[in-house]
Amino acid sequence: MITHDQIRTVIDQDVYDTNGEKIGEVKHVYLDEATGRPEWLCVKTGLFGMRETFVPIQAADVVADHVEVAYDKELVKDAPNVDVDAGGHLSAEEERELYRYYNIDWETSWQEANRSGEEGTAGWAHTGGQAERERLGRTDDAMTRSEEQLEVGTETHQVGRARLRKYVVTEEQQVSVPVTREEVRVEREPITGANRDAALSGPDISEGEYEVTLHEERPVVDKHAVPVERVRLSKEQVTDQETVSGQVRKERIEMEGDEDGGRRGDSGRAF
Repeated sequence: MITHDQIRTVIDQDVYDTNGEKIGEVKHVYLDEATGRPEWLCVKTGLFGMRETFVPIQAADVVADHVEVAYDKELVKDAPNVDVDAGGHLSAEEERELYRYYNIDWETSWQEANRSGEEGTAGWAHTGGQAERERLGRTDDAMTRSEEQLEVGTETHQVGRARLRKYVVTEEQQVSVPVTREEVRVEREPITGANRDAALSGPDISEGEYEVTLHEERPVVDKHAVPVERVRLSKEQVTDQETVSGQVRKERIEMEGDEDGGRRGDSGRAF
């Protein structure tokens, strides 16, 4: 059990469950109105620490640099929701509901709290509500003013997928190819001393034929696959600025009272 003297040390400490799993951080300690004894730990839980859950101090101990509670993490996180904005008080019904949830016998605790005896035996009186005393304990005549601050983080969500898909399309392609062909051309030359013997080698008058074979080139199309490029997917991080907002509570301290000089009706000063 955490004592009154340990209140100062447990604020902002991490809270772990029976399995050694972190639950959250201690943000407030609720005291019993009748005795001033610490009764509830207010543990900030949730993804961004935006929810506060009550845990009985009876089941909490300070261990080294953290607090351990005798409950499972999921049990603590599913505890009845209590409005911590209600002036730092728990109603009798809210307290009873928390006792029922944590399986703590109300009547037995009441009798134990109000049993006369040594100091420390009493102190768990149920008067119908508790007040949240000064967060670090009141040790002098000063008041501590606190305020909440937004704690903003980020979490990663899947927003889509991208994939590469290869498919075949057919398109018409035209290529110009030079081709050659042979054509017949008749050449005539006069009889000269150089070709006279060849001209007189045949009969004087006769009939005959001479045939020439002609050739031409024609385009031939063949296809083969060649690699032209490599394609891959890559990711890059782009940082944008987004504005988030949330409501935070702030304590205000005002001075009330009348001065002896007769100045009455002042509204008080806020700190």
